[in-house]
Amino acid sequence: MHSVNVFCRCARFKRTALAALFAVPFTLSDSGQMRQAHAKDVQFITLAPGHFHAALVQKQTLPNVSPVVHVYAPLGSDLTEHLKRVIGFNKRAEAPTQWQLEVHATDQYLERFRKEKPGNVVVISGRNAGKIDLIEAAVDAGLNVLVDKPWIIESEDFPKLVRVLAKADKAGLVAYDIMTERFEATNALQRALVNSPDVFGSIEPGTAESPGVYVENVHHFMKSVAGRPNIRPAWFFDSRQQGEGMADTGTHLVDLVQWTLAPEQTLSPQKDLTVVSASRWPTSISLKQFQSVTGTSDGFPDFLAQDVQQAVLKVFANTQATYKLRDTFVKLASMWSWQAKPGAGDWHYAVYRGTRASIEVRQGSRQKYAPELYVVPRQPKDRLALEQALQSRVAALAANFPGITVKREGKAFRIDIPAALRTGHEAHFSEVTKNFLAYLSDRKSVPAWERANMLSKYWVTTKATDMSRQSAPLASFRLLAPR
Repeated sequence: MHSVNVFCRCARFKRTALAALFAVPFTLSDSGQMRQAHAKDVQFITLAPGHFHAALVQKQTLPNVSPVVHVYAPLGSDLTEHLKRVIGFNKRAEAPTQWQLEVHATDQYLERFRKEKPGNVVVISGRNAGKIDLIEAAVDAGLNVLVDKPWIIESEDFPKLVRVLAKADKAGLVAYDIMTERFEATNALQRALVNSPDVFGSIEPGTAESPGVYVENVHHFMKSVAGRPNIRPAWFFDSRQQGEGMADTGTHLVDLVQWTLAPEQTLSPQKDLTVVSASRWPTSISLKQFQSVTGTSDGFPDFLAQDVQQAVLKVFANTQATYKLRDTFVKLASMWSWQAKPGAGDWHYAVYRGTRASIEVRQGSRQKYAPELYVVPRQPKDRLALEQALQSRVAALAANFPGITVKREGKAFRIDIPAALRTGHEAHFSEVTKNFLAYLSDRKSVPAWERANMLSKYWVTTKATDMSRQSAPLASFRLLAPR
C-alpha cells in the first residue's frame, strides 16, 4: 500500500482523522529531515488548492522535482479534495507517483507560508477572486510561480497583474501561466498550418459580423477527472469568485488566438487590441444538480441567494466577445453547460479563414467528439495545388508530430493524427510543468513576448467581461460549430 507522509501544523488536523478520512496510513515526520533526505533543485509548495488543476500538476512523477510537497491551506473541503486526488495518483496501479505531502492546515496559512517558504516553486490553482494577491505574496517571498488560469477576473485587478509581472522580471523569477491548450495536438498543428502561407495564404481580416477568426468552446459542470466524479466546491458556481465565461475559460481562447496569429510577437493592449462588443448569459442549475456536483444535501448557500430565481441557480458562465487583433476581427464564445452527452466531453471549435484555405478544428458527432483538424480550400479550382502544398508541409511537420498524414474527406482535407499524439487534457498539465521546469533549469526568465501577451490576454478577457455587463443578458445563443 502506498503511504502519504504528512507534516501537520494544525492541532485540529490529527493523524488519526486523516487516516480515517483517506483510508491510507499517514506518517508524521520532521520536515527538515524530510527535505534533506529528498534534496533536489525544485521543491513545490501548493498554496490554497481549490481547483482540481492543482493536483494535475502532480499527476506524473517529474524529473528533478522533490517528492516532498508542502501544502498551505485552510482546513476544509478544498484541501481534503486536493489530498484525495494526489493520494489517488500514489495508489494507482499503473505508474504510481510517490508524492509525500507536508500539510500546513491553518486559517493563518498565508502568514505561515510567508514565514517558512519551504521550497522554491509555488503552485496556485484555486479561487480566482483574489488569486493575484496569492501570486504577489509568492513573488514577494522570492519564489517562482506556476499558476493556473485565470490570474485575474476583473479589470480593476489589471494594475496588480502589471505590478506582479514587473516584480518577477526584476527579481529574475519564473512566473508562468498554465496554458494547457497549446499542448493539444490539433491546436498546435492548426497554428503551424495558419503560419504556412503556401497552405493558408494570409488571414482574412473579416468584419465584426463575419470575422477572420471564430472560436467557441463548451465546458461542463458535471464531469469525471482522473477516473472519478469531480466534486466541485459551492463557490465554483459564484461567478464573482470563479469568474464569468470570458474571464475564466475564455482565457485559453484569447491565448490560442494570439499564439496562433502572432507567434512569439510582442502585443500591446493599447496598440494591437480593441474590444468591439460582448454579451453574456447564464447557465441554469437545479438544486438537485447542484447537490450532486457539490456532494451536499443542503440548499443553495446564502452567498448564491442573489443568483437564484424560482429555485434555479443562474450562473453567469457564458460570454461572447468580438475584438480586433491588429486588423483581424476575432469572435469568441466561452460557455458552460451542465453535462456532456454520453461519449462526449468538453469540446472546442476553431476556424481561421485564410485567403487560400480555412484551417478548422471540429469536435462534433461526426468526429465522434474527438478534436480533428481540417483544411478547407477557399476556391474549388485551387484544390489540387493546395493538396500538393499541404502534403509537403505535413511531411515536414511530421518531424515534430510523428505519424501525421493527410486524408481526403469530402471537399476538405483532414490531418490524420495518431493516438500517440492525443495525450489529453489531464496529461497536458505535466507537459506545461515540464516546460516551466525547463525555464528554471536553464536559469532563464519567461520570454518578453510571453509576459507582454499575458497582459494583452487579460486585458481582453476583463474588458470583454466589463462590456458584457453593460447590456441585458442574452435570452438564448445559437452554436455555430458543426455538430
